[in-house]
Amino acid sequence: MLKGSRISMSNNLSKIIFSLFVLSGFCGLLYQIVWLRMAFASFGVITPVLSVVVSVFMFGLSLGSWIGGKWSEKWRQKTKSSPIFLYAISEFIIGVGAILTPLLFHIGQSQLISIGGTDSAKYLLLSALVIAGSLILWCTCMGMTYPSMIEFLGEIDHENKSSFSFLYLANVIGAMLGALTTALVFIELIGLYNSLKMAAIGNLFIAIVSSCLGYKYNRISRPNNVKNIGKPSAIANTLYYNEFLVFSILFITGFCSMAMEVVWVRAFTPTLSTTIYSFAFILAMYLFATWVGSYLYRKHIRGNRVYPLESLLAVSIIVSIFPLVITDPRLGSIIIPMRFLISLIGITIGIFLFCTLLGYMTPLLIDQYSLGSSLRAGKVYAVNIIGCILGPLFAGYVLLPIVGIKLAFVTLSLPFVILFLFSSKILFTFGRKDLLCAMSGIIVIILSFFYSFSYEDIAIDSNSQVRRDYVATVVSSGQGMRKQLFTNGIAITHLTPITKMMAHVPLAFHAKRPQNALVICFGMGTTYRSLISWDISAKAVELIPSVKDAFPYYFDDADQILNNPMGEIVIDDGRRYLKRTTDRYDIITIDPPPPVEASGSSLLYSIEFYSLLKSRLKEDGILQQWFPGGEEKILEAVTRSLVVSFPHIKIFRSVENWGFHFFASMKPIDIPTTDVFINRMPQNAKIDLMEWYPDQHIETIVDDFLSKEQKIEELLSKDEEIYISDDKPYNEYFFLRRCWKLFRI
Repeated sequence: MLKGSRISMSNNLSKIIFSLFVLSGFCGLLYQIVWLRMAFASFGVITPVLSVVVSVFMFGLSLGSWIGGKWSEKWRQKTKSSPIFLYAISEFIIGVGAILTPLLFHIGQSQLISIGGTDSAKYLLLSALVIAGSLILWCTCMGMTYPSMIEFLGEIDHENKSSFSFLYLANVIGAMLGALTTALVFIELIGLYNSLKMAAIGNLFIAIVSSCLGYKYNRISRPNNVKNIGKPSAIANTLYYNEFLVFSILFITGFCSMAMEVVWVRAFTPTLSTTIYSFAFILAMYLFATWVGSYLYRKHIRGNRVYPLESLLAVSIIVSIFPLVITDPRLGSIIIPMRFLISLIGITIGIFLFCTLLGYMTPLLIDQYSLGSSLRAGKVYAVNIIGCILGPLFAGYVLLPIVGIKLAFVTLSLPFVILFLFSSKILFTFGRKDLLCAMSGIIVIILSFFYSFSYEDIAIDSNSQVRRDYVATVVSSGQGMRKQLFTNGIAITHLTPITKMMAHVPLAFHAKRPQNALVICFGMGTTYRSLISWDISAKAVELIPSVKDAFPYYFDDADQILNNPMGEIVIDDGRRYLKRTTDRYDIITIDPPPPVEASGSSLLYSIEFYSLLKSRLKEDGILQQWFPGGEEKILEAVTRSLVVSFPHIKIFRSVENWGFHFFASMKPIDIPTTDVFINRMPQNAKIDLMEWYPDQHIETIVDDFLSKEQKIEELLSKDEEIYISDDKPYNEYFFLRRCWKLFRI
């Protein structure tokens, strides 16, 4: 423990307890990251799944904190044993749950296969219930760890009144380390399932050590008068302990901080990209700043110079809006070469200041409200976590879909103004500096409402269209052949003949007349439109509702295509759709969202995905898999995954000489001659193929494409361990190998 702590136990014991909570926090964040990824694989890569996992995680912590607070004080009386045994039992159950969760997800997903797409209310409700049922017990046990250990510390040191902040600091350190090492090291090295097993061993180790401590200190008991220290009558005249004010502050800070985390992910995506490391960076910065705030608070209570609550509330106004101000894209445009660096610095500072303040304020309020009482600590911490549950749901389902990034920032800053004004009626000690700081924050919020920009706003030109839904913000911009599609600020695709080839080539390669085709990832709709031109049954699966709605922006004949009885567009996760449909297709064509390292993209490149896909292809069906290019090792991994899944593969470079078309089948693929290729195409398909080649002949275009065949040996690594699976998403987790490559250079 930190030197100078008021906990009057042996130094070794304090270090052991601190270390246990560091390890506990480490395992908790590892579980959250891995469980979230597994939930995506089972229930779809959609925002509701993210929101439900986070909310259930936080709800379990809240429920456990409340239950643990009630049970911990009665534990000694009921069981005649130390409350640390309750802590040990909780950690043991968490470890068991880590192993059972993937199985529960698998069982749950199999029961939901027959329900509609991911946009159906029935599916969203039932999948949320399945996720909640799979996680709630383990998360509740996580929440019970705080009050049970607080009660134990209260028995060790009857005078201790700041045990919550002691444990909070240790837990935050562990959580920060868990978030970083899970994303940067463990998943890349040992995979998702082995990471779970490793953390489960950690929880079992905690349970064993805690049980040993319980046997050693089992005879210690807390005096009867200690429980009265934390009751309202003992602190009724202390302004800090006004219960309604404390509960309001903790609820609002929890609500706004978690809501802002959702907004940060959406707002900072254009700078940090869509990789898993972007989310890890935001989460790690959130936790690091929380640790700094908690550390400063622990340091200040040892020196008896804690910042007054009124000053913290005043500062909260300006730091809440600061991330929007400092990440305005126009700041990076001042010095173009430094744009990324300026944006990154702005993001770091914006998150750091806000989370440091909350990391200081949260343990301050809980310590001074609970005064070492596990019951009161569990109760008030539960209120904070309830805010953390509702915040991301409000941001994901209400704020971002309705008002967008800028107004979401402004809206989430306003509660801090209200807190300041409300508390001023209770705390009559505001100084001139506090008032000046609060007024400055209010002015910045007002100015931000009128003058600030986000990447969402800056991308809009006179011809652009913005659509928002529960999954993403979709921007359509440009004119003519310069039209583009952006989701959450990332350029997804543009008008290119490559996307036409994703439809025409596999259909022309098919020896028989194809009857039906499926495209996964609708994008601008170019590939789907080309499939329709063959006058066959065509179906498209798209994750984001607004992407489908944007189709008319790109094509004048969109209404005609949408009303074609031979076509259908389904809003669903592509992988989940393949699991629930019984249809089999002549052609399945896939264009995963860029970049190839994008978070969740491996679910459309993995061996398990190809195994599922084969069950939806007809005996002589053909898969077209697009690979846009990128790291050579990832290209090798994609190639290996296809090779071990399909016996017959053909590879072609694109007509624009970037990226690769993979064609895979269970039957041999005979490449037709140029004449045969063209003769297999209906007249409307030929017109569609040549739409953007007004001055060329179709023979030239087809012949050029067929001349770009690549030998599979040129793309296949000799290392058979380089492949993509659900357990080892090789393309998404690349930090270690790229660092090693730089080191070798």
